[in-house]
Amino acid sequence: MAMVRGLRGATTARDNTREAVLEATNELLESLVEANDLKTDDLAATFFTTSPDLNAEFPAVAARQLGWEHVPLICGHEMNVATGLPLCIRVMILVNTEKRPEEMAHLYLRDAKNLRSTGIS
Repeated sequence: MAMVRGLRGATTARDNTREAVLEATNELLESLVEANDLKTDDLAATFFTTSPDLNAEFPAVAARQLGWEHVPLICGHEMNVATGLPLCIRVMILVNTEKRPEEMAHLYLRDAKNLRSTGIS
């Protein structure tokens, strides 16, 4: 029986432009889909957050461009913590899967690659 599992990832944009946000988000989503062998029908919902310095575009636009038309999406900002990673895009995807939690491939790209090891993912 399929369970709902949380899949996490993060990346950084090169700057606060629409193009940079969409490029970074697209790369992250495509990498997560490939690494976890996901189909759009597996996706229950997706939550995006950005660091407060990213506001040129909603990361969810990249998901829609990938064909995630019937996946519920929402965007928000991370807390404005002084030590937070700038230009950061985070995602949590709720996935219907047979995989166990330890089989899920969480990905941290670009300057976000160390977030998970620091415990602030």
